[in-house]
Amino acid sequence: MAEHPAYPVGLRLAGRRVVVLGGGQVAQRRLPALIAAGGAIVLISPEATPSVEAMADAGEITWERRRYTEGDLTDAWYALIATGDGEANERASAEAERHRVWCVRSDDADRATAWTPATGHSEGVTIAVLTTEVKGRDPRHTAAIRDAVVEGLRDGTLVARHHRTRTPGVALVGGGPGDPDLITVRGRRLLAEADVVIADRLGPRDLLAELPPHVEVIDAAKIPYGRFMAQEAINNALIEHAKQGKSVVRLKGGDPYVFGRGMEELHALAEAGIACTVVPGISSSVSVPGAAGIPVTHRGVAHEFTVVSGHVAPDDERSLVDWPSLAKLTGTLVVLMGVDKIGRIAETLVAHGRSPDTPVALVQEGTTAAQRRVDATLATVGETVRAEEVRPPAVIVIGEVVNVGLPAAQAPKPSQPS
Repeated sequence: MAEHPAYPVGLRLAGRRVVVLGGGQVAQRRLPALIAAGGAIVLISPEATPSVEAMADAGEITWERRRYTEGDLTDAWYALIATGDGEANERASAEAERHRVWCVRSDDADRATAWTPATGHSEGVTIAVLTTEVKGRDPRHTAAIRDAVVEGLRDGTLVARHHRTRTPGVALVGGGPGDPDLITVRGRRLLAEADVVIADRLGPRDLLAELPPHVEVIDAAKIPYGRFMAQEAINNALIEHAKQGKSVVRLKGGDPYVFGRGMEELHALAEAGIACTVVPGISSSVSVPGAAGIPVTHRGVAHEFTVVSGHVAPDDERSLVDWPSLAKLTGTLVVLMGVDKIGRIAETLVAHGRSPDTPVALVQEGTTAAQRRVDATLATVGETVRAEEVRPPAVIVIGEVVNVGLPAAQAPKPSQPS
């Protein structure tokens, strides 16, 4: 046996007897996968870790609180030997050999008849890595290979496209605040598998350069029909490409449902009978202040934060925001899309009771290499925006947390695109 590498195989254990000897840390790590495989698991051990005991209490395994005895492996298909009793391990291993039960030994892999590979999962695929070296096995090396493959598949840096017919559809993907590293791993994977990408101006643009040449990239800001019809045109583009059998990603800045009009697109797709997946994204309302060293909540300072859109002024009849009520809150107010209206917003808050000395921070192009932070107060923010030439996109933070956070010079620096 020592001269030959292991033969890799996938065991189908659903409904079949699996015996685990020992209820310690090894069993705690291995049991979840055996449970997921549907094995009829019998744990034999006088003691178990709290996590293993919880599996027994939940009915996921059968726990016999005793030591191993001859005959415990009768009718077993697979055995995991992981006790601290070397003599019991030897006897159980010998029984497994006699009954032709594939047996893993945690104390002596060279004496086992089976090895547990380093495994990981990504979208219905199990990645299992075994070393081909019989002597000098290096579990850390195989685990590192597993991790690299799984991470690559998840984040889209390792692309393995589907070759069977795929169900056409649309994914509404939240791209995060701008830093390409802040998109979710699922969003990045779907982006790597797309045939068509309809991208927002505020999405992580650096990721578009990584797409294969065959991917059609459509700038949502330049879809025709004019400003008033822009959203309807985007909806139509999503539907048309999906009906052509293509995998379409709608790449949006932040989160699709935080001032992203994602639900409008979802409704349009549903009416057209198009399958749609929604992938949440990191909202700029929280991440951008954090990137500038500002917590939106802090113990003893702010027990709540409110996120509002400032794209229409407080005195505009289209505004749905109750500004007088917001002025009475003591927590943090985060304003998105409000750079050109912040002077009137500040005046309204002060008129309804908020102190004119309330700190304000404006974080322009947060999480990107161009990020900058400008500080002011409610009394001075209107003039500060003009004097400092603050431009969208910028997240505005109003409240005492601005002073709690790190000064701009000490705030964490945005990561650079790799």
